[in-house]
Amino acid sequence: MLNIVPLAQLPFSQACENNKQPILSLLIEWFAQSNHVLEVGSGTGQHSVHFATHLTHLHWQPSDQLAYLPNLKARLAHFSLRNLADPVVLDVSQSWPKLASQVDAIFSANTLHIMSKPLVEAFFAGCDQVLANEGCVAVYGPFNYVGQYTSASNQQFDDWLKQQNPHCGIRDIEWITSLAKQHDLHLQQDVAMPANNRMLYFTR
Repeated sequence: MLNIVPLAQLPFSQACENNKQPILSLLIEWFAQSNHVLEVGSGTGQHSVHFATHLTHLHWQPSDQLAYLPNLKARLAHFSLRNLADPVVLDVSQSWPKLASQVDAIFSANTLHIMSKPLVEAFFAGCDQVLANEGCVAVYGPFNYVGQYTSASNQQFDDWLKQQNPHCGIRDIEWITSLAKQHDLHLQQDVAMPANNRMLYFTR
């Protein structure tokens, strides 16, 4: 019998609990015509479970770096969702996994500010490689505008990030949209979210 780790013993993100419903409210619209979603950086798996539960028309594919997969798998083992796939290893700097079905949507939350700039570039290059011609990308997180923080709390968060790793930091929206455009991804919506975050929606 499978030894399932109790949920209470697994990593938990309060931020995920706080933002999952506001994010879902947008994904319901943005992913309405999608079929196969690749989530980049699934982390604790809380988003994976919530979105797969409520977006039943989607095949939801979680992924993360190898070190995070055991805890991610342990959380998903608690939920019997036919549209939620087993997580796969994905390091944006390496070759992205070949999936059985073509990806027509990509979702990633709170990842670009914990990546170095070369890794952010690798993220968009990877999206370009695996995404269908009519695909879309949704990204959640904090961003700067015209080189300015949108709040004092974001500036404090950015300072903290750089103390942990000088290569991390909140990215400028202008750089992100320019980078995306290089890979034929064009910003369609930029929506204000709780806690001074944004949701960006790109399409081919």
